[in-house]
Amino acid sequence: HGGDRGGAPSAASQLRSSIAVGAKVSIVQKHHQRTGERTEGSVQRILTNSARHPRGIKVMLATGEVGRVHSVANEPTGGP
Repeated sequence: HGGDRGGAPSAASQLRSSIAVGAKVSIVQKHHQRTGERTEGSVQRILTNSARHPRGIKVMLATGEVGRVHSVANEPTGGP
């Protein structure tokens, strides 16, 4: 996706309604906030209770890692 280290979370990542359990997402774990290093995985639990969060919705991945969603992977639409 290019080298946009850190950067603001995407609009979708700030809305709880746009993140589904099982969705593929890219998160930034708390100890990676300074570097903006991302971890990819599928959502196991959504930890943020509010409908939106300016820094990204907090989730737990299937691997047990916790962080704020930076971007939501687009579901494949059957293209080439």
